[in-house]
Amino acid sequence: MLAPWLVHLVLWPPLLVSVVHIIGFTGYTTWISFTSSTLIPENDFVGLRNYNSVLASRNWTIATENLLIFGTGFVVLTTAIGLTLAVLLDQRIRAENVLRTIYLYPMAVSFVVTGTVWSWLLNPSIGIQKLVRGLGWEAFRFDWVVDRDMAIYTIVIAGAWQASGFAMALFLAGIRSVDADLYKAAQIDGAGPWRIYRRVVLPAIWPIFIAVMVILLQYTIKTFDLVRALTGGGPGIATQLPSLVVYDLMFQRGLLGRGSAAAVLMLLYLLAVLLPYFAFVQWRKRRNARHG
Repeated sequence: MLAPWLVHLVLWPPLLVSVVHIIGFTGYTTWISFTSSTLIPENDFVGLRNYNSVLASRNWTIATENLLIFGTGFVVLTTAIGLTLAVLLDQRIRAENVLRTIYLYPMAVSFVVTGTVWSWLLNPSIGIQKLVRGLGWEAFRFDWVVDRDMAIYTIVIAGAWQASGFAMALFLAGIRSVDADLYKAAQIDGAGPWRIYRRVVLPAIWPIFIAVMVILLQYTIKTFDLVRALTGGGPGIATQLPSLVVYDLMFQRGLLGRGSAAAVLMLLYLLAVLLPYFAFVQWRKRRNARHG
């Protein structure tokens, strides 16, 4: 056995380095957001000027609207597909392990690869539209990726394809953890499969729903590489998200102060999702302790 001091020596230094790294750079980025920094960091305090500039910009307005559309569509579609797959796999079908592996496989693919492949599939000249028209349906159209009004939904589709297997795994684990006595009691009462899932299983796994939604929402806010590979933020700026605005301000336009302000606003969006979840977890622990 390892000596206790050796265990602490192995465990704590990396943790401390990570904490200092995260807190240090978050603090530094926050400070830069209150300065007039461009290509080179400055130390002059300009108050909320950068935040006002970012919030008043058309890019940030469109990015925020797209974030709402993408977040809503992605979370709803991914949750629905994941839950459906979990319920189907829970029927103890043959080749369950093979199907579960296939559904989980997209999670092993990087978001850059996902975006690139879906950009090919959705490209009107080489993808699905060309394939269907080649089969004789000349009037078929599926050119969302080049349509300003529909392009954001291509990101929803690609994101849901990527994450549905992850949602399925969590839901399936939750379903399989439901007490067997609840199933037996429902069957004795004459409940069919649909009613058992609706009245017994789904209410029992509602904490899983909360966890899945929070994880998907925080992924939504941080999404960058999927959009970059799939649409590049286009057509024009039709699929801009906050992360792409940060990248554009910092690394393409050299506006370090404004880019830092946009990054801090992204952090606030993320905290708006995570803090209520942490509060919910603590409340649930206290409630279980009182009734335990």
